[in-house]
Formats: sequence, structure tokens, C-alpha cells
Amino acid sequence: MIRREFLGAVAAASGLKNRRSSFRIGCGCDLAPAAALPPGSDVFKDVGSKLRITDMKVFGITLDEKIARSDRPYVFVKIETNQGVVGWGEATLEGKASAAMACVNDLHDFIVGSDPMQSEHLYQLMYIGSFYRGGPVLGSAISGIDQAIWDIRGKVLGVPVYQLLGGPIDARGVRGYYHAQAWTLDAAKALGDETRKAGVTALKFQLPTYMEWIETNAKLTRAVKSMETIREGLGPDIDFAVDFHAKPSPSVASIIVKEIEPLHLLFAEEVCPPENVRAMQRVAKRSTTPLATGERLIAAYGFNQLIELGVVDVLQPDIAHVGGITALWKVAALADAAGIRMAPHACEGPIGGVASLHVDASIPNFLCQEICGAVQSKEINSVWEDIMGFPAMRMVDGRYPLPQKPGLGFEIQEAVLKKYPFQGTRPFPPAFHADGSLASQ
Repeated sequence: MIRREFLGAVAAASGLKNRRSSFRIGCGCDLAPAAALPPGSDVFKDVGSKLRITDMKVFGITLDEKIARSDRPYVFVKIETNQGVVGWGEATLEGKASAAMACVNDLHDFIVGSDPMQSEHLYQLMYIGSFYRGGPVLGSAISGIDQAIWDIRGKVLGVPVYQLLGGPIDARGVRGYYHAQAWTLDAAKALGDETRKAGVTALKFQLPTYMEWIETNAKLTRAVKSMETIREGLGPDIDFAVDFHAKPSPSVASIIVKEIEPLHLLFAEEVCPPENVRAMQRVAKRSTTPLATGERLIAAYGFNQLIELGVVDVLQPDIAHVGGITALWKVAALADAAGIRMAPHACEGPIGGVASLHVDASIPNFLCQEICGAVQSKEINSVWEDIMGFPAMRMVDGRYPLPQKPGLGFEIQEAVLKKYPFQGTRPFPPAFHADGSLASQ
């Protein structure tokens, strides 16, 4: 663009509302307004809708540490339009809340002034137009914005987002699983009874300890025994998965997943660090236990090698990191063609969880949805209801009910968010071995 054309674009933008999003971190300060229209937006002036994004705001939400983990204050994105339609999304990033909030603001000039009905164009603009690809900070920022855009699209068209994506696949709703722990047989039996009573059909557990690169027989036996105890206590009718959280090395993981084959796990998650695809491939060749991974991967491109090499049976993108609804749907389509199931991760706030349900309800290769909740409702569920206006992310008969309202199916009042002011970023808590060396997680 030559200088004269650029100045003309600036002049054309002068009639828009102040478009610089408010960087809401409790200080009340707004960033200075930008002048130019979104790059390339003039090409679409005669097509698409007349709806235009007029403002984008980002909110940090900190809950009491007794209620939620301190490393993941919620990052919510609100997009406003010239027709009064508002969309919400979530860009929560563990240990990097301030960075995610800043990145949302960095994408302001791609979004404000644009047509929110052009979700694919805006996704490409944010991901490819940012030049540097991927990464959890950019991925999370895009995720929050993309979810809000889809929320607007559904509200404008008067249907839930899953209908825009071709759903629902199952009228009963979306199957999910809760997190649980049981270190004794009696505890596992009591948990099984409690789980059946609640109508829940699946749970997920953690390994009992961190693992060295080459582990002792005692630790290996403890890990296997813990899973055998869970299976015995729960009985054969409740599915359960185990999150290895990348604690073992490929050698240690290979031993464990081979020994637990008779337990018929729903899946073993992150059996070794997710960035080392070849290492995970070694584990996959040595066991029939289904393997899962993906919560730390960004965009559809981040899953290519896993899919092409046939390394895993289940993919677990996180809608708050992978790139929102657009990216999660792309990953699901790639996985479906390869015969891989989807069990999306969601261990942040309620907006991302609800957004995940819409994609889940529209993909044929869906397996189950993770929410970091428990069989029995806790205080955090009351907070989510306060924020969302309904009992968000609570299963009924083992499934999350399908949202019925247009868009993502909820409205949030900013006044409610003020009850939980942002108190800064806290790091993701590291783990250490007995000798002081950093443990993988």
C-alpha cells in the first residue's frame, strides 16, 4: 500500500468508535486508539454482512486460591458490534495470564472494524498474519477471540454454534468425565458407588508419583498397583483414564502401559513429553493400551506428525489454547480421516468448557469431554454459576446437556466479573525430584 492509500484508509476509519481494547487489569487504564482499518478489510466491503466489530475487551478473573488454582486466573474476551450483539470467549493460559491478555490486545488491529461473520478469514489473519506461528500465548489469545466471534455468529443467525458446525451428532448431549482420586481399595469402591449414583460413566486419575528416567521396581510396582486398585474398586462398568502428565521417560512408560493392558483403560494420557513424537511412537509400538495427548499443542499443524505417524488413539486439544472453535474443528476433521478419536481438554474456566461442547456435539469422532471438576459439586461450581448464570459444566446422567440458546448459549454481565478482580499472574508450579532436579510434567 502506498502512503496516499494508507492515509486514505486512516481517514475512512476515523468514524469508528475508539477501537483500542481496554487492557483490564484493575488499573482502569486504556491503551491508545489505533487508526487504520483491519488489513485487507476493504476487499470484502461489498460481500458478507454489515455487522462490524466496534470494540474488544479483555478481562482477568482471579478466584480465591481455596477455590481454584492460582496459576490460571481466567482470561475472558468480550467482542462488541455495531448492532449490539456481543460475543464472549476464553483465553486462559496457565502461568501466563498477563501475556495472554497482552496478546489479545496485540491482535486488536486485526479484529476491530472487521465483519465477525468471516470467522475463517479472521482466524487466518490472526494466525498467519501474525508472521510468527503458533505458541501457547498466541494460540490462547486467538482462542479467546475466535470463541467470541463464533458466539456472535450463532446469535446473529439465531442458532447454537453446534448447529452451525453441523451438529448435533447425539441428541442426548456430550459425554464427559470428571477428575478423581482413590489410593485405597475402600476409597475406590466408595468412589464407584458415588459415580454410579450420579450417572457418571467415566473418570480420570493421576499417576501416584513422579518418575526418574530409569525407575526402580518399587516405583513401577506402585504405579501399576494404583491402577489395578482403581479398576478393582470401580468395577468393570466405569471407564477410567490415567493422566501420566509426561512424568515417565519412554522406557518407563513402555513398561507401565504394557503391564496395565488387562485393565482396559479408556486411555493413558501424555505418557511422555508431548513434544517428542518419536519417543511416544516407541511407547505406542509396545502396548495395546490406547494413548492420548494434545492439550499443549497449537493449531491443526501441531497435530500433523502425531496423526501421520499413527502415534496416538485419542487427541486432546484444548479450546482455550489450540486456536478456539475454528482450530479445534480442524483438528477433529484431520483426526476423523485418520480414525483417531477426540477427547478435548478443558481445565481452565467455564467459557472454554461450554465452547468445547459445541464442537464435541458436531464431530463424528468424539469420545468424551474433560472438565476439571469432580463427581460432587464444589465451591468452584457455584462461582461458575455466578459468572455464567446457570450450572455450567455439570453433567446430567453422564452427559453435558446441549446448549439451547443461540451462540454459545449464555450472557455474562461485566458487573459480575468485577467481583473477581485480576490479581496478576502466578507461575505454573514446577515439580522436583528428591535430588532437587526438575521433574517433567
